[in-house]
Amino acid sequence: MVSETVQVSCVTNGGTKSNESFKRKHLGSDEHASASRHDSSDAKGDIGTSDRDMAANINEDTQVDDASKKVRLPKELTFQDMYNNQDAFDDDDEDDSDWEPVQKHIEILKWFCTNCTMVNLDDVFLCDVHFYFLFLILFHALLLVCFVLNLLCDFWNLCKICGEHKESGILRHGFYASPFSPEVELIQVESEATGSEKEIWSEASASNCSTAVGFDERMLLHSEVEIKSHPHPERPDRLRAIAASLSAAGIFPGKCCPIPAREITLEELQMVHSSEHIEVVELTRQMFSSYFTPDTYANEHSAHAARLAAGLCADLASAIFSGRVRNGFALVRPPGHHAGVTQAMGFCLHNNAAVAALAAQAAGAKKVLIVDWDVHHGNGTQEIFDQNKSVLYISLHRHEGGKFYPGTGSTFEVGTKGAEGYCVNIPWSRGGVGDNDYIFAFQHVVLPIASKFAPDFTIISAGFDAARGDPLGCCDVTPAGYTQMTHMLSTLSGGKLLVVLEGGYNLRSISSSATAVIKVLLGGSCECELENIVPSKAGLLTVLEVLKIQMKYWPNLSSSFEKLQLQRAMYSVEKKHKQVKRRRVFEPPLWWRWGRKQLLFHILTGHFHLK
Repeated sequence: MVSETVQVSCVTNGGTKSNESFKRKHLGSDEHASASRHDSSDAKGDIGTSDRDMAANINEDTQVDDASKKVRLPKELTFQDMYNNQDAFDDDDEDDSDWEPVQKHIEILKWFCTNCTMVNLDDVFLCDVHFYFLFLILFHALLLVCFVLNLLCDFWNLCKICGEHKESGILRHGFYASPFSPEVELIQVESEATGSEKEIWSEASASNCSTAVGFDERMLLHSEVEIKSHPHPERPDRLRAIAASLSAAGIFPGKCCPIPAREITLEELQMVHSSEHIEVVELTRQMFSSYFTPDTYANEHSAHAARLAAGLCADLASAIFSGRVRNGFALVRPPGHHAGVTQAMGFCLHNNAAVAALAAQAAGAKKVLIVDWDVHHGNGTQEIFDQNKSVLYISLHRHEGGKFYPGTGSTFEVGTKGAEGYCVNIPWSRGGVGDNDYIFAFQHVVLPIASKFAPDFTIISAGFDAARGDPLGCCDVTPAGYTQMTHMLSTLSGGKLLVVLEGGYNLRSISSSATAVIKVLLGGSCECELENIVPSKAGLLTVLEVLKIQMKYWPNLSSSFEKLQLQRAMYSVEKKHKQVKRRRVFEPPLWWRWGRKQLLFHILTGHFHLK
């Protein structure tokens, strides 16, 4: 868990100060000294002492008193010092109306969630003043709910964004980890999987397994070197969490076989990227830390990790199309779908999905389908295949009129120079999109176009940042939704399917979603009912907009477009009927139509004429 200390200034008696230079009060001023001399002279005069003796005694007593005060009182006082030296403040003649306590720095700790990297404040103890304000909050229902939730989060040391425990074990156990589950059982599950790891790997390699997984620990060396105030969301823990989840489930190692990793060759990369881009990435091997963009980092191991990721994707595509394995999952990083022909951006260095598509074509595939369900538009993949009719690119992503990163991927981007219609963008107009909207788009756009295209090989750019709880995507797709989409795509191209990991920054979400997807690749059943999928209004409008544009290039979409137009009309009529019914419920009495209440009657009923 990453922690950080923040220095804030605080007044210990309840007040606050905004200035950085603190005022320091000193006791024993000239006025106080003169007052003490006057009092002493009166007291000495009563017993008949001479003026000269009195003056000497006064000077001597004053020096002794001042020296004792200097010894007894520190230069800067705190409440603890004041409490220990109460005698120093017994002088009733001293005016302390403008006295201000000395301020001190108090350390407030904050920690970053291992699961989603969001910042959270550490546990604090409330004083009596705060309890008084909490009592007032009880009278406000909304604030009360927020307070109770925050109090529970503080009590259980939970992340207020994703609900993960501060001492999360997700990196050891994947999405199976829970702060409320017995730790012994989780350790036992992992130890059993780890103990027989060598035997499982040898058996899986020897047998002709159906699903292959591409993974290499050297990709974990790609990390941000520069220490910033907030952890980078694209971090090595993403692969660790997925690997831990697969291991705890006995899937990998176990039911899936690994493939050996290799660096992609220069010739293979040049089929996707320009030579200048490849050289720039290779230069990072000589740098301790570097940045392509403010959010796309590199260290001395990044180029090696990017080449390993691309090499694994290429080898998986070749193995799947040749029939050595039925399907595969590329557990790789850094991601790739933002990397274009000449630039690295969006955490991506080399485009893994594009490398895999060209590797499949080199193995004999004539037509390749790439479905990108990452919450961000794969602008790099679209750029690489923008003029290629042999690769169909379909992307489902948040767009919001170009305001969501990277701003590309509108419905009007359909391909260029003879490849119009081979780029299909389904841009959501808002966040919070869930399973129903995605499956609805698959039913009416993705599958009809893909079936007509009839691909020989299918690739999923599987970013899991549209999953529920992701700090960047802010959508609501569940593992069940990813299961259903994977199952629908597995029916294409004879089941020759490669899933390539892209984004996803909530460790629990990506580990549970990736595990659900691999279970489908292994032949798991899907229990989701597809007959009564009801999309949101925004989702329906987006699908209609896509169909209106794409049916120019895919005529088989026209029938679906007409049906959805009727469905939209029915929604509009039903909504209007509900509004009229709601208005009639609050309709005033009939006798309000006449007399002085006639105008008020017309205002309340929403019309200004008598029927």
